[in-house]
Amino acid sequence: MRLQILSDLHLETEAFEPEPAAGADLLVLAGDIDSTWQGYARFAGWPVPVLVVPGNHEFDRRELRTALPAFRDHCAGLGLQVLERDEWLHTDAQGRRVRFLGTVRWSDFEVFGTALQAKALKAAGYFQKVMQARLDGQVFDAAAVREEGLACRAWLQDQLSAARPPAEPVDSTVVITHFAPSLHSADPRYGQQATTASFCNADEGLIAAADAWIHGHVHWRSDYRLPRPGGGFSRVICQARGLPRKGESEGFEPLRLFEV
Repeated sequence: MRLQILSDLHLETEAFEPEPAAGADLLVLAGDIDSTWQGYARFAGWPVPVLVVPGNHEFDRRELRTALPAFRDHCAGLGLQVLERDEWLHTDAQGRRVRFLGTVRWSDFEVFGTALQAKALKAAGYFQKVMQARLDGQVFDAAAVREEGLACRAWLQDQLSAARPPAEPVDSTVVITHFAPSLHSADPRYGQQATTASFCNADEGLIAAADAWIHGHVHWRSDYRLPRPGGGFSRVICQARGLPRKGESEGFEPLRLFEV
């Protein structure tokens, strides 16, 4: 199955006109497409199904509990499929059945271990001030982000470990998150510092249960493989555009296809 993948377009401030990639079976939007949601209209009428996992900025200045159903409705009206702790099955032209599991997978700030967790939570305060989001009427602070992240992780773990019904076999499993699942995806421009925990999780144990893992959030493109127990590899892909004014879009290939 051939995927066109886009993330971190930030259409609320950036000029970019997405185009369908010839030969793609699906388009995956891995978050931070447009904090105003208006830019999602550019994907209406897309020639192939469009899967959307919201990014953190899709919740900017919003109440999470009401924003998610509103975002689902907004995207559904454009013919786009939102995945937030959801499974979606697709059979390609060759008859291969692929399972997609999608969730924001907010940071749990455990990527450097429990000893540095307090420092990572403190460093995350800046990003939550930028978001200005709320959860159940309270400020969506780093502690609340962690709780959401743990819930996302628990859902993913349940989905990846559950036995498939014999009548519903799949040929491969692809996870889509906004936050990165490994420090291997960290932006090398900044090195590993406390704020890195606001971008990357330590989900290597979950990665091994998937054939491929697509993410965004990190304005740094990557495509690497991690070994799976018993042999083989899991592929991790980030196809973020990022901000041109910071040079992040240099080398970005929006029409590139990824085989999964």
